[in-house]
Amino acid sequence: MIEQTLSIIKPDATARNLIGHILSRFEEQGLSVVAMQMCTLSLPEAEGFYHVHRERPFFQDLVAFMCSAPVVISVLEGEDAIARNRTVMGATDPAQAGEGTIRAMHGRSIEENSVHGSDSAETARFEIDYFFARGKVYSYDLS
Repeated sequence: MIEQTLSIIKPDATARNLIGHILSRFEEQGLSVVAMQMCTLSLPEAEGFYHVHRERPFFQDLVAFMCSAPVVISVLEGEDAIARNRTVMGATDPAQAGEGTIRAMHGRSIEENSVHGSDSAETARFEIDYFFARGKVYSYDLS
C-alpha cells in the first residue's frame, strides 16, 4: 500500500552536513521525497509537535535540542512508507540500531539519533498536517 510518512533530519545531523546522505538512504530504499522544508523550530512548535511526551522527564531536553539548529522536515512516500522508513532509521538507541541503518551510522546517543519518523498511520497524518498544512504540500509525480 502506498503511504506517506513524516521524516525529520534532526539538528545533530544537519550540523554535520548529513542531509544529502540521509535523504539518499531513504530514496535508495524506494521512498520518494514529495514535500520538504528546512527550518529552525520555535519553542512552541517543538512543544506542540512533541506534546505526547510532555509528561516525560526528557521532554524539556528534547524540545531544547530540536530548537538548537535547523532541521529538515520531509514527507516520504512509497510502498509501506511508515514501516520502511522505520527500518531504514533503525532503533531509537543508535547502540541497538542494526548495522547500516541511519541511526547506527550517524546517531550519537538516544537524544541525538539524527532522524525522526512517524510510528503509525495516525501519527503520520498528525505530523504531516502539523508541518504541511493542507494546500501547502507540493507533490510531484516522478513517473
